[in-house]
Amino acid sequence: MIEKIHQDAEHRMNQAFLHTQGEIVKVRTGRANPDMFNSIAVDYYGTMTPLNQLSIISVPESRLITIQPYEKTMISVIEKAIMSSNMGFTPGNNGTSVLVPIPQLSEERRLELNRFVHKLVEDGRVAVRNVRRDVLHQLHDYGNKEHISEDEIKRRENDIQKLTDDYIKKLNQIQDQKENEILEV
Repeated sequence: MIEKIHQDAEHRMNQAFLHTQGEIVKVRTGRANPDMFNSIAVDYYGTMTPLNQLSIISVPESRLITIQPYEKTMISVIEKAIMSSNMGFTPGNNGTSVLVPIPQLSEERRLELNRFVHKLVEDGRVAVRNVRRDVLHQLHDYGNKEHISEDEIKRRENDIQKLTDDYIKKLNQIQDQKENEILEV
């Protein structure tokens, strides 16, 4: 049972990490990144469908993203979806694909995005710490109920703390990486 509690903690901390990582990928930098469009859904014959399921998204240049829909009739619908997503992009088209130029970020916007990334990572850290708190509580309850030695409980607490520290370190690394991307001119 103690091992199951540990596995649950690792799974939940990993989920918190992956969620935070997914949110950070969506943050726009000065460089073209097709993952920025993962959250955009397009009205495809009455059904809201993710953009990446309707088209091929590629990056031919560092400041340009091309979206080539499988059906040419979807070009105008994709353009409208990008415009209404409030991402600050102005798409155009060349008749076969949607072209999305990525404008240079101002210094003020870079600092604002950096603060947003810090907030996202802090939310991830809080989620990891909440998992730790819940798991430690479960561990103590189980230890008291099953009369497990305090030494064993303490050893497991240290394992959980090490796991927590590892995930917080990973979160700090993705924060530093994204910060460098944002501040790069």
